[in-house]
Amino acid sequence: MEELKRKRGRHWKEEAVKVVLFTCAALSVVTTAGIVGVLARETFAFFEVVSLPSFLFGTEWRPLLVPRSFGILPLVCGTMMIVVGSSLIAIPLGLGSAIYLSEYASDRVRNIIKPVLEVLAGIPTVVYGYFALTFVTPIIRAVFPETQVFNAASASIVVGIMILPMVASLCDDALRAVPNSLREGAHALGATSFEVTGRVVLPAALSGVLASFVLAMSRAIGETMAVTLAAGATPNITANPLESIQTMTAYIVQVSLGDTPAGTVEYQTIFAVGALLFIITLGMNILSHQVLRRFQEVYE
Repeated sequence: MEELKRKRGRHWKEEAVKVVLFTCAALSVVTTAGIVGVLARETFAFFEVVSLPSFLFGTEWRPLLVPRSFGILPLVCGTMMIVVGSSLIAIPLGLGSAIYLSEYASDRVRNIIKPVLEVLAGIPTVVYGYFALTFVTPIIRAVFPETQVFNAASASIVVGIMILPMVASLCDDALRAVPNSLREGAHALGATSFEVTGRVVLPAALSGVLASFVLAMSRAIGETMAVTLAAGATPNITANPLESIQTMTAYIVQVSLGDTPAGTVEYQTIFAVGALLFIITLGMNILSHQVLRRFQEVYE
């Protein structure tokens, strides 16, 4: 009888845990649906006033000034400039760090370097923004005097530092997932350590490495405070990283300060910009998951 009571007690506990876990999962789904719903409602209201082609292909962004213009290409250009610039910094440094930690570093060195890299991910983004203004920008202006106070170059540098731990960590996991039998076989054929890394390990982990690049770029697209402080608020189409630009997230911050009345088309622009940002980020995340699935299928 006592044994039966204990079994029933365990059964009810397990059922209670299942209910709690289901509630957590359902809450996340409901929250996501609510965000998408609000975003879609305000975005549709915006496009009742502004045409979709003029929004997507317009080259002037002046939603708060008369005459108003709602072409989002300057914001997209500024965002892509930050993504490309930060990727040029984070991808080679992150991949190089991952290769060293996975293939060459001793356990002692690895246990020191990897936590230090991960500390970078815990620094608040606003600190990176002030670091760009007070340290990175003066250095750039000393080399290039024509550099503006707010510029894309310093923002790209600090965003690259921010996403570097993500690239290094994910690439390290992908490289370490490659079976040791491949390394041993290559060494048995007389390959050097460099050849094993470059011609065996890295190609075998290529899917995971590429997925880490896509996720890091997606993180750079959504960065807000660092680019708001460092890159400025000048929406223009330029390829010069020494000039001030404005990203999509920086514009959302600008309008969200409370100076724009709610319900107006100017206010609804932040939802239209947010919807486009959501679509871009979602597409990149789906792409990275597809690449990761291929990587997992190879070695499971």
